[in-house]
Amino acid sequence: MVLLRLFSFLLGHVSLVVRGEFLEKFVNLAASRGIYLWDITRLENDKVRVKVRISDVRPLRHIARATQSSFKVRERRGMPFMINRLKKRKLLAIGGIAFLITLYFLSSFVWFIGVTGNDKLSDEQIKKIAAQAGLRPGVAKWELEPKEIEKIIREQLPSVAWAGVYIKGTHVIIEIAERKLVQEEPHKGPAHLVAGKAGLIKEVLVLNGQAKVKEGETVLPGSILISGEILQEVKPEASNQPLPEGQEPSAPQYVSHFVQAKGIVRARVWYEGYGECRLAETVEKRTGQEKISFCIKFRGKEIIISGPKESPYQHYEVKKIVKSLPQWRNIGIPVEVTTVHYLEKVVSRLNHGLTGAKQIAEQKAMAEISAKLPKDAKIVERRLEVVDTGQHEDLVRVKAFVETIEDIGVIKPLKTHEEARD
Repeated sequence: MVLLRLFSFLLGHVSLVVRGEFLEKFVNLAASRGIYLWDITRLENDKVRVKVRISDVRPLRHIARATQSSFKVRERRGMPFMINRLKKRKLLAIGGIAFLITLYFLSSFVWFIGVTGNDKLSDEQIKKIAAQAGLRPGVAKWELEPKEIEKIIREQLPSVAWAGVYIKGTHVIIEIAERKLVQEEPHKGPAHLVAGKAGLIKEVLVLNGQAKVKEGETVLPGSILISGEILQEVKPEASNQPLPEGQEPSAPQYVSHFVQAKGIVRARVWYEGYGECRLAETVEKRTGQEKISFCIKFRGKEIIISGPKESPYQHYEVKKIVKSLPQWRNIGIPVEVTTVHYLEKVVSRLNHGLTGAKQIAEQKAMAEISAKLPKDAKIVERRLEVVDTGQHEDLVRVKAFVETIEDIGVIKPLKTHEEARD
């Protein structure tokens, strides 16, 4: 059936409306003479619509006379009719053929290059190396050697463990896998334990090193909490001879011993956050509905291929994606393809009231503080204050204050005297 319809399209077929009292006889007689009729549809008691090949229209006239019927051509379909129409519009036919040839010619080149799989390396870095290997916009696809491009990318970028180059139409996708770098080991040499933030010392537990602060002291960021330099007194050798009259004992001497300071220093730390919310506000939210429009821009003229010319929604958001063909052999191609997404929005008015606005402002203030808190921080006090500006406004302002107890120690490497001299 499919082959017969395809054959009918190539040779051409027409749609006929047959009128008469003996329509069944008309159809049967046509079938007995080898005339193929299809899509037979009864329109009225004395009228049917049928489709038949062009070559069978003339024999049907004799059958119509024999069955006292008549028919009229309502529709013409198929290749012969298309060719006849194109003969009348030669410029259109020439333009269509030229367009197809140009499209085929342009599809033989690479116009777009994409990169996937990269994390630390930028797309520009990878594209720059690929360009050195001959992969750049405007290059002919038959000139590309994917294996050679992959090899050059691996050689030029040591952090790339694997690379793959895939040609998909006018696009080339460069897929890479980066090497996983070994994380740096924690510092093992001499170091101080310093304050990572300001606070009031609550507890000091020294595991290694010498404490420099005690409970109740206030420290600033960078203050040494536990020193990695331990001073040991060097005692002079004992002598039984008394000191000469008027001579005082010599000042004690110390020797530095360097270690990596270790310990736990907990302190009281304060945080402050701010949040605000209006008593009533307009909120926009996407509905999930969208319309997409495709447009081609050539020499300043825009032609909409499909989709609406303007947004069909009252409230909407517009996202445009413009792609232009890159230069080919220093020849600019003034063609741009624009995809416009019209995203529907619903606009609503929310009246929070004084209580609701205050709750939202408090949540915002606490969220700002939560973003700063370390995981091991213990909250001991939380306080919220409404900010009164002394002016009448439909806005609630809230400040949040949080006190925590947390370990504020941070390792800071130090240089010994020998290293400093070197």
